[in-house]
Amino acid sequence: MREDPIVWDYSETGSGRPLVLLHGIGMSRAAWNPVVPRLCRSRRVIAFDIAGFGSTPPLPNGTPPTISALVDAFDQSLHEIGLTMPVDIAGNSLGGCMALEAARRGIARSAVAISPPGLWRDHPAPHVRYVFRSLRFMARNCLGLMKATIRLPLLREVFLAVPLSVGSGRMPLTDAGRAVEDLRNATAFEATFENTRSPFSGSGIAVPVTVAFGDRDWILPGSSRRRNGLPEHTRWIEKQGWGHVPMWIDPIGVSALILAGTDLPCASRS
Repeated sequence: MREDPIVWDYSETGSGRPLVLLHGIGMSRAAWNPVVPRLCRSRRVIAFDIAGFGSTPPLPNGTPPTISALVDAFDQSLHEIGLTMPVDIAGNSLGGCMALEAARRGIARSAVAISPPGLWRDHPAPHVRYVFRSLRFMARNCLGLMKATIRLPLLREVFLAVPLSVGSGRMPLTDAGRAVEDLRNATAFEATFENTRSPFSGSGIAVPVTVAFGDRDWILPGSSRRRNGLPEHTRWIEKQGWGHVPMWIDPIGVSALILAGTDLPCASRS
């Protein structure tokens, strides 16, 4: 007997043309909280918890969380909640690569990818595994220490500068605590990291694409930003002062980037 598909947990606010948001690995849709109030002024904003993160359970047993499998499940959720495809999609980190894959499949009307992985030649930079493994270990085994550390803005800055962004000392304490909890409770973290290491190829994408990296993104250095994996019409943007997850340090800039990228006419493909 065929099981009903699991609809990913999501929140929705605003009205207008739909705009779907996808967060990064180890996070939840709460990562978009700083920008949603600006986006929903003109758009119907739907922010999902990706499978295995936030409040959404992992993919079914036996289904490895590759980018392809995650987008399969994402596509099902879009249909289950009644969205008409294609739809504008913006994503950060893991969510950015998923937005590009959705664009490749024609699910996306436009795609904005902020700090997307997969644009490397063979695999991510070696240090990324150790950064993520250390953070995950601390979140699972030293939660009290982590929360005490991030209580002070200076220590919050030091602790979150690499995985999130320089400027994280300005991040509200409640949001920093939620980020730590999301990392601790991310049931699919290790499996997703291991299964999303393959290079991404989106040269056949036909819809408008915007890719943005911060000049202070230390998770994805220059070797992880190859342009030949995406079509020639891709808009490449480098943002000054942004790290890997810039929503808290520049919500105005992130909102403007998403709105501009999802309002590009199809003529930009040429």
